[in-house]
Amino acid sequence: MANTYTQLYIHIVFSVRGRESLIRKEWKNDLYAYIGGIILSHKSKPLAINGMPDHIHILIGYNPSTPLPALVEEIKTSSNRWIKEHHNVPMFSWQKGYGAFSNSRSSIDKVIRYIAHQEEHHRKKTFREEYLQMLRDFEVEYKNEYLFDFQEILEWS
Repeated sequence: MANTYTQLYIHIVFSVRGRESLIRKEWKNDLYAYIGGIILSHKSKPLAINGMPDHIHILIGYNPSTPLPALVEEIKTSSNRWIKEHHNVPMFSWQKGYGAFSNSRSSIDKVIRYIAHQEEHHRKKTFREEYLQMLRDFEVEYKNEYLFDFQEILEWS
């Protein structure tokens, strides 16, 4: 793509199937490094990767040469296989779907800090609360039945 220039920042969020707490502290940094390698192999830049035992946040400098759904699918499929093979978690899998939110250049430092401080953040707010807040903040229309396995949301609505 000659003479094509982009500056795209995407914050990606997805969870472990059933929101089970299967991502272990002992190997989460290796997982994040592995995911960073996948992102680099698709000509995007991993800017921040962190999460909790039941979900993950990834901020990338996005190169649109790979469609975003294909990139996220590759991250989920490859990391799922890697976790099973390297950390003996045979029941591990990511939930279907993901959230992807665009960010301006001026907000990148704030998003990086937000991702870096997930443990602090989740002392006050559940993943469900966090994710719904992101959907509201970015004015994303959604249907409860298509959200992650948030059974309490269906009862709450």
